[in-house]
Amino acid sequence: MNRLCLAWAIGVWLVCGSAALADTFGSGANSFSIDFVSIGNPGNPPDANPNPAGAVAYPYRIGKYEISEQMIDKANAIGGLGITKDTRGPDYPATSVTWYEAAKFVNWLDTSTGSVPAYKFDANGNFQLWTPIDPGHNANNLYRNSLAHYFLPSENEWHKAAYYDPVAGMYHTYPTGSDSAPDGIDFPGDPNFDAVFYDGATNGEPNVSADAGLLSPYGTMGQGGNVREWLETQDDLRNNTTTEQHVIAGGGWGDSANVLANWNSTSAALNDQTNVLGFRVGSVVPEPCWSRLFAALPLIVFGRRPRRICDSKQRL
Repeated sequence: MNRLCLAWAIGVWLVCGSAALADTFGSGANSFSIDFVSIGNPGNPPDANPNPAGAVAYPYRIGKYEISEQMIDKANAIGGLGITKDTRGPDYPATSVTWYEAAKFVNWLDTSTGSVPAYKFDANGNFQLWTPIDPGHNANNLYRNSLAHYFLPSENEWHKAAYYDPVAGMYHTYPTGSDSAPDGIDFPGDPNFDAVFYDGATNGEPNVSADAGLLSPYGTMGQGGNVREWLETQDDLRNNTTTEQHVIAGGGWGDSANVLANWNSTSAALNDQTNVLGFRVGSVVPEPCWSRLFAALPLIVFGRRPRRICDSKQRL
């Protein structure tokens, strides 16, 4: 193989192969990574349940797992966020977090990586709407700044990631890729389950974020059961006030199977703190790894501007 082509292939592996699934935040002992899955198939139809919901016109990413306690602890340590939560252990989902606190965590993900914060807070920490004079203002969503990289999933984004099957082109009733009720926790310590919810025996707490049952068709875990999750969306779907309750979805470890179904969602006040309520994070799709490769590693591949690429019959 041409040596330049070999160097180019190594660069692809370094830049594209190792950075496709997780984003890293913080530094040193307070470094952590969030695994994301890509949600493609833009322009998918809506589900008939509940509003309808689930139609998304663009590709995006969503966290594979619920945000864990250690992620909050490390962001608190670096960013001084002051987010309070339950303390079951570092790998358990962070619960008893208000919507405001979830939004501030997301904002820190943005600002700590050089992006614009998704949500607007004034100098006193009060939640605000973005206005037309703000860069990134989106008249269709006064909550989320359009220039932000990370955000709380909207109801449509969350619903699609949980229930839509891109291969079959249809929505399932449960976020385990099935229309049949999943198997929950049947007895204390039950090792075999499809989702973490009440199915005959009360689980005293959620499972760790990475052990919450079967994956959705897109590859997310725990969108049904384990803990309920804050969504970005206002209860009436308008996102035009700072006081309206917000949608929560997915059910928790003590809920019955029907709470996990695609037609079931509820809402809570923005300052609600309950030990069954957590969240996961959404993200825009990063720029193609090919462009990052050429931006970051041009000298590795070429040493100068190339005339031709990877053609063993040509000399550079």
